[in-house]
Amino acid sequence: MMRLYPAFDEVWWAIRLNALWLLFTLAGGVVLGVGPATVAAYTLARRHAMGESFPPLRAFATTYRREFARGSLLVLPILLAAAVLSTTTLYGAASLIALLLLAMIAAYLLPMYVHFDLRPRDYLPKASLFALARPASSIVLLFALAATAYAVSLLPLLLPTLAVGGWIQLNTWLALRFFAENEALLLAKGN
Repeated sequence: MMRLYPAFDEVWWAIRLNALWLLFTLAGGVVLGVGPATVAAYTLARRHAMGESFPPLRAFATTYRREFARGSLLVLPILLAAAVLSTTTLYGAASLIALLLLAMIAAYLLPMYVHFDLRPRDYLPKASLFALARPASSIVLLFALAATAYAVSLLPLLLPTLAVGGWIQLNTWLALRFFAENEALLLAKGN
């Protein structure tokens, strides 16, 4: 039973993260709230993955306010592009490939945004390069996203309770490992 405690703790954390994301997304009227709420959730997921201890509600609210404009500028274009690509049936396979590429890039972009201190215009090119240069890692992230989407399709109640927080936590945890692995490879090549 003691071995299951960390797993239950992570599920409980994902449920709380999901609730905070949902609450703050709704507080911003969805369109204005989704960007800063997503960045705040990724920020807290990173802090949690790094072993930090913090009051979740206060930390979320502080990050939400601080990232209100930048979070919207980061997340809304991704959501708009995803909406356009998912509703475009005119190009079929090309739209699907573009949607998969967008998902791969976004899976790196948000963890990269909260982990690295770059100029705002540098995040998208670096996330794109990382996604394309590390195909195995990108496929792992796409598989995790597909598994999350599949679980939600089977149990729709997961969406408002666990899926978003669980995906953000898993995505952040994996991306941080991929970033560390990449830095170790670059350091080894430099010696």
